[in-house]
Amino acid sequence: MMQLTIQRKPLDRVEADALIIPVFEGRKEERFGAGELIETGEITGKPLEFTLLHHPAGMAAKRVLLAGAGKAGKFDTAELRKLVGAAVRYLKARSVKRIVLALEGGAEEACAAVEGAILGGFEPDRLKTGNDKKNVEAFAVAPAGKANGLEEAMERGRIMGEAQNFARELANEPANRMTPMKMAQAARQMAGELGLECEVLEQAEMEKLGMGALLGVAQGSAEPPALIVIRYKPVEAKGNAHLGLVGKGVTFDSGGISIKPSEGMEKMKYDMSGGAAMMGAMRAIAQLKPATRVTAFVPCVENMPGARAQRPGDIVTAMSGKTVEVINTDAEGRLILADAMAYARKQGCTHLVDAATLTGAIVVALGHYNVGLFASDDGLRDRVLAAAKAEGERMWPMPLEEDYKEYLKSAFADIPNVGGRWGGAITAAMFLKEFAEDTPWVHLDIAGTAWLDDAKPFMAKGPTGVPVRTMVRLAEMGVEE
Repeated sequence: MMQLTIQRKPLDRVEADALIIPVFEGRKEERFGAGELIETGEITGKPLEFTLLHHPAGMAAKRVLLAGAGKAGKFDTAELRKLVGAAVRYLKARSVKRIVLALEGGAEEACAAVEGAILGGFEPDRLKTGNDKKNVEAFAVAPAGKANGLEEAMERGRIMGEAQNFARELANEPANRMTPMKMAQAARQMAGELGLECEVLEQAEMEKLGMGALLGVAQGSAEPPALIVIRYKPVEAKGNAHLGLVGKGVTFDSGGISIKPSEGMEKMKYDMSGGAAMMGAMRAIAQLKPATRVTAFVPCVENMPGARAQRPGDIVTAMSGKTVEVINTDAEGRLILADAMAYARKQGCTHLVDAATLTGAIVVALGHYNVGLFASDDGLRDRVLAAAKAEGERMWPMPLEEDYKEYLKSAFADIPNVGGRWGGAITAAMFLKEFAEDTPWVHLDIAGTAWLDDAKPFMAKGPTGVPVRTMVRLAEMGVEE
């Protein structure tokens, strides 16, 4: 675990293996010999451009890392989080153990810096057996002035960063090590450690509740399904709101009978990233103790083409009583979410947010930079967007107009599980809306943002942990006026 401290000393007296100094485009920086390097164009201040100076004169630190921060007017906590994450990864690769950031700003910046350091320190190589792994042992901030509240802010940053990494660890586990029941076991362990209530509904209980949509997906696998329910109850709740966080937990998605192409199928271990994110959010919520009641619902299944697998053309009855014609067995996430959302409503949730790696169509629409956000309620939509902006998790509102229901028609059941070729991410959201019914609801399609195919300077290849931070911030803000 990374040690976190504050060094209230002049920068020349800060002791560290490396001291990070943000350098901005167009701003003069004369210290550490940077002035000459800026004049010659070797240092420009462009984002994430690094220049490492060894044994700088008059400094207690062994190295100074001049870190490009871009234009000062555009440098916010999101950019700081990236800068620190990238700097930590850059220095870690060079076996640096103790890092200090020259902090410009106050508590919010300190929180983001700690998050960046913890997120940047994560590696997806837990199952490698070599002894050559490199880790940063200590991270500190050196504030420019007498900033208040830094200790509390850094503790918040630690909680948030570790919660996001917890979600990343879950999503990174291969499907043979993260089955639905093992995911339930991880939830029980986390909840037990942090004083949360955890209940796991197994197949027999789901059959009694009539969860035909969820069980239809699960029937092709030898691995039994699980519906994880994690409850947080504040000591003094503010208002009567009960926020339900629903996360897709497909621990492996082969596509079922509508089997996926083999290329890239190994990544389908991360099809439970939405569920992992909601579990990560609950981990942080338990420690930050917001005044909003929150319950997470994570339906976990494995979608396999076994001898008992559901077939295209099958009709299942969801918990809500609606019948669904299964046109494509690879559109399974919406089926398990439908029953989980119905159960969340039955449990008294007044507001719902779901997160799911749901459609390839959202990746076509938004690429890998924005989460697709769909909402049935303008107030909840605006609160989620405000929470996302505060936490630097980019989201883009998508349409959810009634006209799109024209694409979802079945001659044989109430609704098909897929529409036609057009607007695939929207028709998937329209399907889910049928099961949210009149409850204020936001759907986050994270298919393009939950996984990095290649490492970024600030984050390792693999799962990202989106949207853990947004969900925690939403719980802190509350969901009603």
